[in-house]
Amino acid sequence: MDNRESVIFVTGASSGIGNACATFLAKKGMKVYGTCRNPSTYTKKADEFFDMLQLELEDSSSVEKAAAKVLEAEGRIDALVCCAGSGILGSVEETEVEEAKRLMDANYFGTLRVIKAFLPTMREAGRGRIIVVGAMEGLLASPFHSAFSAAEFALEALVQALRMEVSKFGIETGILEPASFRTAFGQRRRVALQEGSPYRNRIDSVLAALGRDEAEGLDPLVAAREVLAMLEARRMQGRRVIGPWRRRLILAARGLLDSRLSEAGLRSYFRLD
Repeated sequence: MDNRESVIFVTGASSGIGNACATFLAKKGMKVYGTCRNPSTYTKKADEFFDMLQLELEDSSSVEKAAAKVLEAEGRIDALVCCAGSGILGSVEETEVEEAKRLMDANYFGTLRVIKAFLPTMREAGRGRIIVVGAMEGLLASPFHSAFSAAEFALEALVQALRMEVSKFGIETGILEPASFRTAFGQRRRVALQEGSPYRNRIDSVLAALGRDEAEGLDPLVAAREVLAMLEARRMQGRRVIGPWRRRLILAARGLLDSRLSEAGLRSYFRLD
């Protein structure tokens, strides 16, 4: 991929990994269009050399308008980097079904809407790359992440199927599964916890562990570099996993060990025992 000619569309570009990707790729000479919910309230930093568009993941017309603006201005799209999403933490018992639906609509269906908006153009051009930034919870569910993990597992399935469907058209697809980055994602995470909840102590333990992970986590620039590597690779990998060694070890052990052992590893990691 020639960086000087590449047109990239990055969702969730106002903060975190999405912002790091949009900024980093623009600095590499790519023409980058980022998206967020409210561009009018967003203050662009001096080193952010990309255009910001309004996009609501849950609104198909909003996604289609953003895609149309890019295609009208550039006449093509070379790559999508889908970073936008939100999180929720809570027990299965106390997470409302409507809350789980909203999360799925944003994280899974929102990503699906973006991909569908650009796929016809990529297919007709006979080229393109699609990177979905998911989460390690899309490979191994963590305690009190049932709704979030369900959405992330859905993204994993989407990418697996899409790779086989569009490869003959010159389109390559991959998923980046990160964990524990220094972003504001945790601050925006919704916590489903009822008054007098029997799960309070265990959820507090998980939140404490997540807080430590996020405070000591990787810089989002690490993820941006991984995205660039995926874009520039001769052949894109289907999946890349980045995050703390202990989480990656538990994930790797899942396929080798009895499920009770990997679950014990997660309970220990989140200090639930």
